[in-house]
Amino acid sequence: MEYVLQTQQLCKKYGRFNALTDFTINVPKGSIYGMVGRNGAGKTTLIRIVTGLNNPSSGEFTLFGTKNTDADILAKRRKIGAVVETPSLHPEMSAKDNLIQQTKALGISDEKLDEILNLVGLPNTGKKKAKHFSLGMRQRLGIAFSLVGDPDFLVLDEPINGLDPQGIMEVREMILKLNREKGITILISSHILDELSRLATHYGFIEQGRCIKEMSAEELEKVSRRSLHINVNDTQLLAQVLDGMKAEYRIYSPTEADIFTPMQVTPLVLALNEKKCFVNSMTEHHESLENYFMGLVGGVRNV
Repeated sequence: MEYVLQTQQLCKKYGRFNALTDFTINVPKGSIYGMVGRNGAGKTTLIRIVTGLNNPSSGEFTLFGTKNTDADILAKRRKIGAVVETPSLHPEMSAKDNLIQQTKALGISDEKLDEILNLVGLPNTGKKKAKHFSLGMRQRLGIAFSLVGDPDFLVLDEPINGLDPQGIMEVREMILKLNREKGITILISSHILDELSRLATHYGFIEQGRCIKEMSAEELEKVSRRSLHINVNDTQLLAQVLDGMKAEYRIYSPTEADIFTPMQVTPLVLALNEKKCFVNSMTEHHESLENYFMGLVGGVRNV
């Protein structure tokens, strides 16, 4: 398999704080690679290293087959487009004029700007000033900034953060279009795991500065467990019954839980009735990306 980005035992320290420790990932060419992790896990630190905003303390990474110790790593970084922080838009300019300013700053041609605006879903904004754009439009214009250099690799840090449902849908469709139609490999970090699961072809699960597991979307589908989602009047009573059955479960609220151990419904309901725990509803479903991650890092309730 060919990889756009690989890291080997990458480390990054800020004083005594270890942001990354022996961090190793492999991003396949043509993939949408989703980084899953809690706040402070190290996702943004990795992105800043890959895009050249920070230097690693030790270890190495490889871009398009070139190690960070090689002389031409800067040339390879020109193949990367990134949205790491909120882009500095000119509020009094139109979308196209903003992009023209970006091409001038980079010293590159502006002949493909109409194509880029079409790709990000902003082809008909005309002379409308950026200050009048919705948050979703501004985010797509920020991604357009990252595309003016015709990158092969796009790095997005929380691209749908703060967007409303329509904005999320628009950015999602744009990301899929860039990947499928333009063949751009995309590394994406997002806290909205349900949305990430609609995009990613591969995952890296990040915890405490380490990548603890990598897998494809197909592999995740195979290992995602079926569970019984149950709504009751009191999950503390539910826990007592499930502990007696030595069942694996996870409690989400005073009334909701997932049960992962296969069991017959009738004996469960009878046992709950004896404890005055009454069932409101039960549904079967596959484990979500969020649930899988929480189980991976020790979030499964079995106590």
